[in-house]
Amino acid sequence: MVARGNAVAMKQVDYLVIGAGIAGLSAAARLARHGETLVCEAEDAPGVHSSGRSAAFAHFDMDAWLVRALTAASIALFEAPGAQPHPALFVALAGQEEALDRLEANYREWAPHVRRLSVAAAQEHVPVLREGDGGIVGALLDLQARKLDAHAMLEAHRKALLAAGGSIAAKAPVTALRHEGERWIVDTPGASYAAGVVVNAAGAWADTVAQMGGIAALGITPLRRTVITFDVPIDVTGWPFTKTVGPGFYIEPEGSGRLLASPMDEGESAPCDAQPEEEDVALAAWRVEEATTLAVPRLASKWAGLRSFAPDRLPVAGFDPAASGFFWLAGQGGFGLQTSPAMALAVEALVAGSAWPEELRAVGVTPQMLAVERLQAGAK
Repeated sequence: MVARGNAVAMKQVDYLVIGAGIAGLSAAARLARHGETLVCEAEDAPGVHSSGRSAAFAHFDMDAWLVRALTAASIALFEAPGAQPHPALFVALAGQEEALDRLEANYREWAPHVRRLSVAAAQEHVPVLREGDGGIVGALLDLQARKLDAHAMLEAHRKALLAAGGSIAAKAPVTALRHEGERWIVDTPGASYAAGVVVNAAGAWADTVAQMGGIAALGITPLRRTVITFDVPIDVTGWPFTKTVGPGFYIEPEGSGRLLASPMDEGESAPCDAQPEEEDVALAAWRVEEATTLAVPRLASKWAGLRSFAPDRLPVAGFDPAASGFFWLAGQGGFGLQTSPAMALAVEALVAGSAWPEELRAVGVTPQMLAVERLQAGAK
């Protein structure tokens, strides 16, 4: 703030984005082309919570058509070093054969190059996969998937935001939010700001932020996911990202002799700095050992992150009809990184009033699919 005699001048911005995760930062980088844009981040750096803890991979093993469509639009927009081609292998355990059939049908809509593999063919890519009791019964291979680097993506958006004249206020958690006249007043411990539009990209805290401003919550629910890493005595550099098509696990190479794994858990959690629960850590190791010939005698590291979902498990991007100038960007669950380019385009169009992007039109995504009203109608 700038002092003028005894008065204090509040900094005025066109767009104030709350949250510097991948959703908020990618949207802010685009909005900065249209007006003065500020991102308020509670932590001391972008992407501390969900985005920075993601085992990021872009693929089409998502239940919802909308998420697959947003992924398809995003893949064409990814740039190195934030995204690199890397194969993905989807494996079925006993009882998951129908899930593998559904995945293949869903996948071919967007990636017709995908290949169905026998167990033996899958083992050529990941030799440790078991066959038989506890092992796999079939697989699907995508040679054109993308491994995502969350930190590189965040840094690219940060630089783009600053280059367009935008700014980031770190260590600036929102402490109060109110609507005065045609502007939103946003208070943080170090400064207060007035903004024409507030973009709520606060992740697990999205409902909390809305309620600060007297806005009804949407029911954004954070769910905890656990990740472990462990060393293996073989070179796994060329292994694909490998994921079960139903409950189970995924593994992903982390260098030549280390694997990352998750039991794909969804533990209920309050918004917080998530930490792994020991039973989920143990479950991750057990599921890997059950379906492969690998042993996990000790861990190199472990962590957890929060994946936040709307009640229908679809992303939300739209103005709240009951709060002028308040824009929701929330509920991007476990697919925030892989859909972020498309979602940022949607935010730019909806907030800045530009034409609906051709990239979204081409895959059949409309503003109504992302709108807040769908959740409010479902709650009535």
